[in-house]
Amino acid sequence: MHTMPIKRPTIAHREKVLLAPYAMHSADSAGREHAESPHPYRGPYQRDRDRIVHSSAFRRLAHKTQVFTGEMGDYHRTRLTHTLEVASIARTVGRVLRLNEDLIETLALAHDIGHPPFGHAGEDVLDQCTRDSGGFNHNRQAVRIVTLLESRYPEFPGLNLTREVLAGQQSRIKQNDAPPEQPPLLEVQVVDAADSIAYDSHDADDALELGLLELDELLAVPLWSDAAARVQRRYTALAPEQLRRAVIRELINALVSDLVNATCCRLEEAGIDRPEAACRQSQPLVAPSGEVVEQKNQLEVFLFKRVYRHPTVLQERTDAGTALGEMFQRFLQHPECLPEKFCDRAATDGLPRVVCDYLAGMTDRYAFEEHRRVGSH
Repeated sequence: MHTMPIKRPTIAHREKVLLAPYAMHSADSAGREHAESPHPYRGPYQRDRDRIVHSSAFRRLAHKTQVFTGEMGDYHRTRLTHTLEVASIARTVGRVLRLNEDLIETLALAHDIGHPPFGHAGEDVLDQCTRDSGGFNHNRQAVRIVTLLESRYPEFPGLNLTREVLAGQQSRIKQNDAPPEQPPLLEVQVVDAADSIAYDSHDADDALELGLLELDELLAVPLWSDAAARVQRRYTALAPEQLRRAVIRELINALVSDLVNATCCRLEEAGIDRPEAACRQSQPLVAPSGEVVEQKNQLEVFLFKRVYRHPTVLQERTDAGTALGEMFQRFLQHPECLPEKFCDRAATDGLPRVVCDYLAGMTDRYAFEEHRRVGSH
């Protein structure tokens, strides 16, 4: 007995029904540098997402520093858990705004894969080491990873992602001496806003867990005190840990709600009816309200002074940066110690860039192990 195959709605049909006209529809994608046949049941951005998730660069995020190194405990975020939290927040916002969730998720999962070990300390060291050969920027490195360094396919270098994903990542590369560019697609803007919400709330949570901050200190910051007041009106006599976690949830909910409401108002006022119209605005449309922007700035100033510049964190950064800088010089002097695939590319890309690629791809743990190894020769 033969059964008739079930007719599935196409990705294009599904998106036409569900997505807003200002969303980036898969059917309108500019495609890939290397042409590929369409997949029978996965859209182009779904395929991009899967390629990111299966990449070695993505896996290594599990053992790369977000703010605090693994030496300080195991509660706090890594680059991977931060990335997943950003993706979760971004998809929530994208669904409310009827944007392309597949594109949003891909952009969120890819947004930090260019980070080296040891967080921004590692980035600063590699930038200094390569200042005569273009410098180092984690957003630029992410593009380099997905267009060149990942080698999973015999037909092309990199992951051959769609042009929209590549353009979204490239839009994050800040050029200090260049005039400001027009905003990117709304999906890109959502990920940037979600990233900001994630680190504002979760970096504070991690600092509290590690004992670098006391809850009373954060309660002096308006954004936190307002969230805490709402929690305490709802619950009474919460233990400190329960209060902290309830405030984190309330804070994220408040920030996401404000972001959605403010963005919906701007989209309506600007009459945005297609993706390219959002890119012609003078400012991003996906952004918090003015009041929340000011409160977020206050929180970020507080976190910079009390967390990111905390003596314990600074010492960790110094130790990690020293190890990375010493390795960079060691491999410059002894390129034969590099893995073969990196040696092979030195002739075309230059030795400093290749050494930088090698070091940037390391996890924190492997970087320290490699530092001990090369330091003993």
